[in-house]
Amino acid sequence: MSNAPSPTGPFSGLTRLDHVGIACRDLDASIEFYRSTYGFEVEHEEVNEEQGVREAMLRINGTDDGGATYLQLLEPTREDSPVAKFLARNGEGVHHLAFGTGDVAASAAGIGERGVRVLDSEPRTGTAGSRIVFLHPKDCGGVLTELVQSAH
Repeated sequence: MSNAPSPTGPFSGLTRLDHVGIACRDLDASIEFYRSTYGFEVEHEEVNEEQGVREAMLRINGTDDGGATYLQLLEPTREDSPVAKFLARNGEGVHHLAFGTGDVAASAAGIGERGVRVLDSEPRTGTAGSRIVFLHPKDCGGVLTELVQSAH
């Protein structure tokens, strides 16, 4: 029996829930909430000029594939960024889900073959040098979905 994914079967290229992206207006206050309420600590923080956000990755736990699961807190750095537009429409809250994969291009291609629109024609740089693509929320039950290949 072949382990290759089929259009009607499960797609095996995804390995874990990598992170849940949360849009916030005040990154420092949000970090403090998750630290004091749940004990989550910041593992990585950066400004992503391309996406117009200041972000922090708070580690939740490790995973069997050597990766981890995170909360990604996103504060817009400019009013025309996608996160700023999301905040204006929806307020603070869950912005997207991200699934980890060992090969983001292959995973995106396989999911695209199932009729889901891939928003990035080529993987681009994400947090901490990762490679990412986004999937259209209208094809994913209304949820903006990201595929992430860790730089590690």
